[in-house]
Formats: sequence, structure tokens, C-alpha cells
Amino acid sequence: MGQGEEVVQPSSPGTDVAVTVRSGEVVSVGPITALEVEELFPLFVDVVASGDGYPHSPPLTREVFDQTWVRPVTMVVVARRGTGADRHLVGAYYLKPNFFGKAAHIANAGYFVSADSRGLGIGRVLVEDSIWRAPLVGFDAVQFNLVFASNRARGLYEELGWIEIGRIPDAVNGEEAIIYWRRVGER
Repeated sequence: MGQGEEVVQPSSPGTDVAVTVRSGEVVSVGPITALEVEELFPLFVDVVASGDGYPHSPPLTREVFDQTWVRPVTMVVVARRGTGADRHLVGAYYLKPNFFGKAAHIANAGYFVSADSRGLGIGRVLVEDSIWRAPLVGFDAVQFNLVFASNRARGLYEELGWIEIGRIPDAVNGEEAIIYWRRVGER
């Protein structure tokens, strides 16, 4: 891990891991539970309302949330801060096939960290976790279809090995978007 984070790579896609982030805080990262889906919905509503990184139009409906985060999704992984009754979700990512059939080995991923937990290294932890888990659920590459040119995470993606494979002019509200791709495992 980079910048002070420490983690043991999961050996199975269903494994939770404890990660120490820059602040020294331990964050739990692992597959979402059925109860946590309800907690994830309002967090993603806030992300869409703020216009941070997703092209969805507010107000976000439960149906649109489910189409993004529940079905058809191969895996959703969440980051949790706190312990016991104080434990709460602070970020998430999904992995799902970017294409059908013979190209289904290429995943699409989407990430977010709640506004109150940004800057702690949780985004990096989620992205690195997705690189490890993607091959465990059958993917050998991850492609991002629509990364806004203004997205602060672009530097992280490039640092972690994603390469720009295309640009979409005027993708959303006149802003350019970048398409990124990265190999994550051997076929």
C-alpha cells in the first residue's frame, strides 16, 4: 500500500481486511452485507447531489441506485470506519462486467468516498483493493468509461497503472471525460 496504508491482500473475494490509513485509523474493507445496502443508498444520493464524479441526474431514485450498485453487479466492497454501534460506511466500489460475452473478462468499476472521509487515504485503499479482488471474481482488466477531466482521482488512477485509452469531448455538461484501462490479473 502507499502513503502509510498497510493491508494484507485478501485470498478470497469474501474476505474482510483491516487497513491502517494515513491518519493511523483502522478501516475495515470487505464485501457489502444485505443490511449495508440500505446504508449505502443515502451516501450515494449525496454523491450524486454534489455532482462528484457520477453522471447521474439528481434526485437519485432507488431504482437508479439499484441499477448502479445492486444489479447487475459482480461485487460491491465497502469501507467502514468505527467499531460496534459506531461502525458506519464511508466509501464503496463495485465491479461488474464492462461488456457482455467474450469481453466479460473486462470489469467496470465505480468508486466513491463520503465527503466527511475524504483525504484520509480511503479512496486509495478502495482502488487498490479492487485491483486485488478483480481477478478473484474472474476479471483480468478494469476499464473506467467516464472519468471527468476534473476528477481529483485521475492522478491516483494513473499512479496505480491505469492508462488513458480515449477521450470523450463534451461528455457531461460540456466537460471532457477520459476512458482508462488497466490489467489486473493473468488470464
